[in-house]
Amino acid sequence: MQRAEGTVTAFDDRRGIGTVTTEGGRVLAFHCTAIADGSRTITAGAAVVVEIAAGLPGAWEAVVVTPA
Repeated sequence: MQRAEGTVTAFDDRRGIGTVTTEGGRVLAFHCTAIADGSRTITAGAAVVVEIAAGLPGAWEAVVVTPA
């Protein structure tokens, strides 16, 4: 698995999904269950470290989102 630092660019509490933009410019989707502290919520603008894995065909996603 790859790791990267980035920022939460959006998070929808109602739907439980969000996006992270890495320092390299990749935009990755994530689900609230990927948030490492178990809170299932995170604030847009939060600095994070993500673990990246293959998601849907042709897409990558953040499978672990850890607040930095």
